[in-house]
Amino acid sequence: MPLAGCTPAAARVFFMTTRAVHLLPVDADELPDYPFGADDRLDSHYFMVWERRRWLNSDMRLKGTPECRALYFDLTNIAYDQSPVGTLPDDMDVLAKMLFLDPGHFRALCKLDYGPLHKWTRCRCEGGEIRLMHPMVLRSLTEAIARKEDNRARNEAANAAKRLQRLRATVAGYQAELAKNDAAVRWIDEWLMKEGCEYRSAAWIERAMLAWSNHVFDLGRARLS
Repeated sequence: MPLAGCTPAAARVFFMTTRAVHLLPVDADELPDYPFGADDRLDSHYFMVWERRRWLNSDMRLKGTPECRALYFDLTNIAYDQSPVGTLPDDMDVLAKMLFLDPGHFRALCKLDYGPLHKWTRCRCEGGEIRLMHPMVLRSLTEAIARKEDNRARNEAANAAKRLQRLRATVAGYQAELAKNDAAVRWIDEWLMKEGCEYRSAAWIERAMLAWSNHVFDLGRARLS
């Protein structure tokens, strides 16, 4: 048995070396942590950003064989539908199956300097799973997810503004002066949300306004004491 008498660290190195000869053996404890988890998705994105000029001048395109370049591009696309997004399984047989290739042929291609897994490296994902990541894919995903978060923040801000506008108009129907009080309208809005109000009926609005009145009364009493 080749692992007899090995330390745990040496066993990990042997395991990783025998699984994929195209990647350098690295202790799992030294692998970089992948920044995205299973909850980070781009389900609404049916496209990926491809840096055309970077690709046209890359060593992979200039030095890789046509077959390796095609498989490299396929794996990049596949990674966007994996979990975590942007990663690949650290399993040569599984990758070969994804590419509809004979595993032996795929392993032979990966031994080339510019094989299908050029610059794909191991990383540690949530839960300790070891998978493959690529710096170009990670950079593209980081930018895409940042844009997604910015869009969500803008949408949430716009929705909040519309919600407050509707609430102010409703409150004005009860007390015009109260509707002019920004602090009051925002407090009532937060109270309704905390109470889990999904439909802001007249009864809910009246309860919220009463809660605001009690809140103001309590504040005044606190100042006097």
